[in-house]
Amino acid sequence: MNIKWEDGFKITVKTDGKETGIIANRAGLISLANILRTLADEPDGSHIHLDAYNSLEESSAELILEKE
Repeated sequence: MNIKWEDGFKITVKTDGKETGIIANRAGLISLANILRTLADEPDGSHIHLDAYNSLEESSAELILEKE
């Protein structure tokens, strides 16, 4: 999957067990939109894992996006 990341993106995912929040700057929101658009064109079952080791800000919860 070829994801287009916007320069300077920042994305944080926070969860307290009941609620999950996604906090992002403009570049981060555009990057998330790019991810969702790309994922929409992939086969069912395709998914992407986002975490603090590959794209999210430090201390973020893991986020898994999957196409059904």
